[in-house]
Amino acid sequence: MKKKIPNFKSEDKEREYWAKQDSTDVLDWKKAKKVVLPNLKPSIKTISLRLPESMLEELKLLANKRDVPYQSLLKIFLSERIEDELHMTKA
Repeated sequence: MKKKIPNFKSEDKEREYWAKQDSTDVLDWKKAKKVVLPNLKPSIKTISLRLPESMLEELKLLANKRDVPYQSLLKIFLSERIEDELHMTKA
């Protein structure tokens, strides 16, 4: 029998509870279902990035060939490289 999840007076109290509580004592993870939040947008932060002009022009050329904004293409390239690097360090 699993423990009952208490009612919390605030988010701070709930955070305290879950920081100390083993969730397997309260939740049956075998019955858990994946939740899809299609309208949830990730937090973004604006940065300033200095690039050589030739690199920026080449990026714009590649983006134009793919018919995407160059900033979007840069994010795609960064995302792919980060993923590759993370997989390389795990191997």
